[in-house]
Amino acid sequence: MKMLVPLALCLVAAPVAAESDRRRGDQAEAFEARRQGKIMPLREIERRIVPQLRGAQYLGVEFDSYSSIYTLKFLRDGTVIWVDVDGRSGQILRQTGR
Repeated sequence: MKMLVPLALCLVAAPVAAESDRRRGDQAEAFEARRQGKIMPLREIERRIVPQLRGAQYLGVEFDSYSSIYTLKFLRDGTVIWVDVDGRSGQILRQTGR
């Protein structure tokens, strides 16, 4: 029984650690792409996009370094809204929810 508890903790902690490592990698890649001038700064993307979703609560962002797409997440009236933005141009590519 004593061996099962540490094993169970490892099984639970491994996916969390992997997700944390992926996020750290995405952040580093976004920082490097921004430093090289390949993508716009997140603050500029937010300055352009957040005001367009009046009445929605801005929850945060994810960055896909492979496609250079920022995905901004909002909440309005219980509905989640996802907005994909081209990190190079700042143009909205698609939006789900209203």
